[in-house]
Amino acid sequence: MGAAKRQGLVTAVACVIAVLAVPGVAFASPKPTPSASAKDLEAVREKLDGLYHDAAVATDSYNAAEERARKQSAAIVDLAKKIVEGQKKLDELKKRAGAAAAAQYRSGGLPDEAQLLLSNNPQQFLDGAGRVLQGERAAKGLIGELTRTQEDLQQYATDASAQWQKLEADRKAKDSARKEIKTRIAAAEKLESRLEEKEKERLAELEREAAYKAQSAWLGTGVLDEIKGSASEAGKKAVAFATQQIGKPYEWGAEGPKSYDCSGLTSQAWLDAGRPIPRTSQEQWKQLKHVDIKDMRPGDLIIYFDDASHVALYIGDGAIVHAPRPGRTVTIAGAGSMPILGVVRPDA
Repeated sequence: MGAAKRQGLVTAVACVIAVLAVPGVAFASPKPTPSASAKDLEAVREKLDGLYHDAAVATDSYNAAEERARKQSAAIVDLAKKIVEGQKKLDELKKRAGAAAAAQYRSGGLPDEAQLLLSNNPQQFLDGAGRVLQGERAAKGLIGELTRTQEDLQQYATDASAQWQKLEADRKAKDSARKEIKTRIAAAEKLESRLEEKEKERLAELEREAAYKAQSAWLGTGVLDEIKGSASEAGKKAVAFATQQIGKPYEWGAEGPKSYDCSGLTSQAWLDAGRPIPRTSQEQWKQLKHVDIKDMRPGDLIIYFDDASHVALYIGDGAIVHAPRPGRTVTIAGAGSMPILGVVRPDA
């Protein structure tokens, strides 16, 4: 396909994306409106963007704390099993040590020289003395094993205590993030509730115009002419999963199957493709391999904003599928409709 024809197709896709971004409202070019009203609504739009961005940051913190809590809970369960097994082993070792002590008591505890002099059969005694030496070595080994088992149990208990402390810290972190999320979303909803129906329609229009403007500027750099990568088999599966979720509502902390937040969607898409990845957008940015935008291919993840607070899955032709924010559903949008931090590849 020629560059001009491809650019035309991409521009058309961008328009369709703008339409899909807000279901039920047709895409329109900027219309002249009273300057004061436009400025007021633009200020509202920027305020809403800020509130929802803060909610997204808090959501990432919540998800990170939730993920750590899962791992800590699993570690505590594992340590508890080790403690139970270690206690059983300790009890068995103590029984063996008790049996050895009883046997020594029954022999009278006399020195070897005295037992040799008192024995009616010196050769039999000497044969028995060899066994005694073996028994002494076994006793020393038993004592050593007892000591090691006791030390292991003490370490397991210490580790479990540390994990409980971390779990409690992350519980508090989750509670704090949950409050922040609810506060920001409530403030955004309150702000929107003050608008009249026509103002809400115009606000939605402003949101689409801002996204379309950003997407057009991104496409205008010619970046799409350089992006020619084909999806891997795993990438195709991830794209198929993500696009099947279109229309499902955004819900912070959700990983499906009925609702998603942004990183819940991308992590589940790649899990379905057989490649588990980190749960949060920030950890996806930190842990997954970075690739240049020009090398991007369908299935790759695009990370947005300087704080890596949003993530989407690239589906090709300059488009992404993502879970945008509260009040929206999983949808298709322009890859350049938000500030791009970078691209990562889960199956690199």
